[in-house]
Amino acid sequence: MRLSTFERLPPAARARIDDGLSVAIDAVATRAPSTHGFLRYGWYAAALDAYGGRARTLVVEEEGRPALALPFVGIGPGFARAAAVPGSYWPFRSFPLAADAGEAVLRVALATLACAVTLLRIGPVYDDDAAVMPLIAAARAQGWAVLDRFVADSWLLDMAARQQEGAWPRGSTLRKNRFHEKHLASHGVPDWRFLSGADWPAAFDDLAAVEQASWIASRTDGRDAKFTRPGHGAFWRAAAQDPVLAQRMRAALLTIDGTPAAFSFDLDAGALTYAIANSYDPAYAKHSPGKLLYYRNLVQAQTRGITRVDWGAGDSGYKQVIGADRGPAIRDWVLVRPGMPALVGRLAAGAWRRSGQ
Repeated sequence: MRLSTFERLPPAARARIDDGLSVAIDAVATRAPSTHGFLRYGWYAAALDAYGGRARTLVVEEEGRPALALPFVGIGPGFARAAAVPGSYWPFRSFPLAADAGEAVLRVALATLACAVTLLRIGPVYDDDAAVMPLIAAARAQGWAVLDRFVADSWLLDMAARQQEGAWPRGSTLRKNRFHEKHLASHGVPDWRFLSGADWPAAFDDLAAVEQASWIASRTDGRDAKFTRPGHGAFWRAAAQDPVLAQRMRAALLTIDGTPAAFSFDLDAGALTYAIANSYDPAYAKHSPGKLLYYRNLVQAQTRGITRVDWGAGDSGYKQVIGADRGPAIRDWVLVRPGMPALVGRLAAGAWRRSGQ
C-alpha cells in the first residue's frame, strides 16, 4: 500500500499553563503577524508592573514549537474563576498567535483554558484581530458563549493610497505649515527632533511635561495621560526596558527655547504604525504646533517604510481632515466556557452589550 493512501494527520498540538509570564511569549510574537509583534514578554511584564495582577500563561505548541501564548490574570472574586488578558488598553489587549498556526492549536487552547477559567475577557481589540477572531470562531464551534460590546470605531490613514492619488501631503498644506512655523518662531527658537531606541525611557519625561501643560491636565483628573506618573507613564517606562520594544517606540518632539511644546508618539509594527498619543502646550495653540508636528512626523515615518497609520478611536474630525478613513470597530469580548456557565453568559449578553458605547 502506497504512503499516499493514508490520511494525513494534522500536526500534534499540546497545551500547558505556566505560572507567571512564559518565555514562550517572545517565541510566538516573532511568528505572529507584524501587527502583533509588539505583544512580547516585556509588554505584559510592564502591564503587571503598572496595573498589578498575578499572571499565568496558556502556551500551545505545534510540532514542538510554541504557536500560541495567552497570558491571563484573575479578576473579581476567586470563586468566579474569571480572568482577563493584561496589557495596555491602547493600541489593544490581545495575545500572540503564530501566523501559520493550525486549527488544532485553537481547539487545544480552548479545551485547556476551560479547565482553568470560567470566563475570559479579551479586549478592547479590533474586529479583524489576527489572534482573537480565530479564537472566537473556534470558541463558538466548541459551545462557548461569546459576548461582545462596542467600544468605538477606529481610524486608519493609508499614506500609500493617498500618494497614489497625488502628492501627499499636498503642497498647499506644506505652505500653510511653513507659514505657521514662521510665526511660531516668535515665541522662541523651535527645535524639531525625532526620538527612538536609546532615547527611552528618559525622553518620556519630555512627553509628560507637554501633557502636564495640556488640556488633559487642566480639564480632567489626568489619569488618561499616557506618560505622566499619575497616568500611564509607569507602563511605558517599564515597556521600554525591552530593547526590541524600545526600538519600535518612535516620537516627534517640538521644543521652544528648549522647553517641550508638542509631541507625537507612535509604536511601529512593520509597515504600520500605531499613533499612540499626541499633545501640545496650549500656550502655542494659535500657531497649531500639534498639527505642524504630526505632519512632520508622518513625512518622517514614510522615510522608514511606514505606509499606514492606525489612529485608534476618538477625535475623528482632525483625523479625517488629514485623510484617515473609518477602520474596524473596536470591541470588548467575554468568552464563557461551555455548559451551565455558557447558558448564564448568553442570558447576560444583552446587558454586556448595552454597557458599551
